[in-house]
Amino acid sequence: MKNSYLLAILSGLLLALAWPTYGVPLLAFIGFVPLLLAEKHIRESNYKRKGAKVFFTAYLAFIIWNSITTWWIWYSTPFGMFFALAVNSLLMTIVFSLYHFVAKRLPAKIHLIFLPAIWMAFEKFHLNWDFSWPWLNLGNAFSQYTTWIQWYEYTGTFGGALWIWIINIGVFTTIVKYQESKNRRILSKGIARNILLIAIPIIFSLFLLKNYEESSQKAAITLLQPNIDPYSQKYDISNLQMAKSLVKLAEPVVTSNTNYVIAPETALAKGSSIDAFDNATEKMVLQNFVSQYPNMQFITGVDFYRHYPQKEKPTITANFYGQNGWFDFYNAAVQVGKNNISEKYIKSKLVVGVENFPFKNVLEPLLGDVMLDLGGTVAMRATQKDRSVFFSNDKVFAAAPIICYESIYGEFVTGYVKNGANFLAIITNDAWWDNTQGHKQHLSYARLRAIETRKSVARSANTGISAFINEKGEVTKTLAYNAKGSLSGEVTINNKETFYVKYGDYIARLSVLFAGMILLYAIARKKQ
Repeated sequence: MKNSYLLAILSGLLLALAWPTYGVPLLAFIGFVPLLLAEKHIRESNYKRKGAKVFFTAYLAFIIWNSITTWWIWYSTPFGMFFALAVNSLLMTIVFSLYHFVAKRLPAKIHLIFLPAIWMAFEKFHLNWDFSWPWLNLGNAFSQYTTWIQWYEYTGTFGGALWIWIINIGVFTTIVKYQESKNRRILSKGIARNILLIAIPIIFSLFLLKNYEESSQKAAITLLQPNIDPYSQKYDISNLQMAKSLVKLAEPVVTSNTNYVIAPETALAKGSSIDAFDNATEKMVLQNFVSQYPNMQFITGVDFYRHYPQKEKPTITANFYGQNGWFDFYNAAVQVGKNNISEKYIKSKLVVGVENFPFKNVLEPLLGDVMLDLGGTVAMRATQKDRSVFFSNDKVFAAAPIICYESIYGEFVTGYVKNGANFLAIITNDAWWDNTQGHKQHLSYARLRAIETRKSVARSANTGISAFINEKGEVTKTLAYNAKGSLSGEVTINNKETFYVKYGDYIARLSVLFAGMILLYAIARKKQ
């Protein structure tokens, strides 16, 4: 119990083995306990430079957790993997070091409140800054065990994070009290109390699950999975050729009752002018197909650009290409219907280093152009401020066109619902990571969005896994990874707003407030 590095290794392994889609989330309830014991031992020891000892101990735990759960980034970019692992582990370590700083100055009843508050404040920050990478936010740990977390419709994933921290702190304090007293009754009572704290939310969730009734209104949807390799094929196929391929994939399975056909992110990958798209040949192919069916809309991903001929930089996101002038690039979703004007949405949560160069004005002079080339997608991307919703002609159906990475942001997704979306249409690529945990985790996280918003999900992925998910977060139909084909099914149409949709990440906002107040109090007090 006194070897802090062995305790750190144990924490890292427990947290990693708790993670979806292979893990057992029960381990998350004790994952931080060894690290907390190590910090307490260091804090109360005669070590010199205790802060540095805590820092390196925590970094060891977090680099193990990050490496085991997200090593698959290697398949898209080795540099990006090492950067993500190193930086995310560093950020977690800084948060834990702040806890150590506060624990030296304030009693346990305060610093053990500060720890979950500062952690959730960090997770909230990690959802919104330029280096955003919330893949390991704690509430995601339960994405495969949706029967446990039906109450996410009230709390979002921060409710799961709080649950994890309450149990970890409860187990930690039980061990500490037992070590001090050697009283087995204290140990047994502490174990019973923590088991009860795990069981009560699960029982409540099962009650919600049993009594939840999905909407009876439904939309018929066909998902397309073209299974195009983005490294060797995708960017060599013309948009016209791809549009014809999508139609060919859909024709055998659609019917007169089909409401939507949904194709994946950047299915039309050969840069198209956003201003001229409605007159483009590929759009006409899709529109001619749609016009044969009375109720159909076609949603697909498109790689767009806008050209600016002037010499001055027109927008903050514009890219300069010498004599060709300035260009903005957009990862977009479009809805093609019977109207000549298509609806468009521009992806607004961008992948760091691939679609977005964080702090470009500061870092580019130091690092040069380090945007990563993933199959031809190199360019700073532009975004849009609001969430667009794609409505059917009769306004009965309203799709939230969520593009890839955006589906891991809970409060972000509620923006579509507030704008009228009554089901979630996720379009993604997921081919960058090969057949690893990456694409499996990404699909799993979509189940959390279904519960938070109580909206069904229709998910089209280029290489898979395409899937239908119901309002309870249950995956009802899938099309296997690395398979070409189509998947037809139904999604329910729900126009109600959940508590979480209305109030978003309120737990995180309260955590920011509490963490800030306690930190200021600790700074003002002398070291105990």
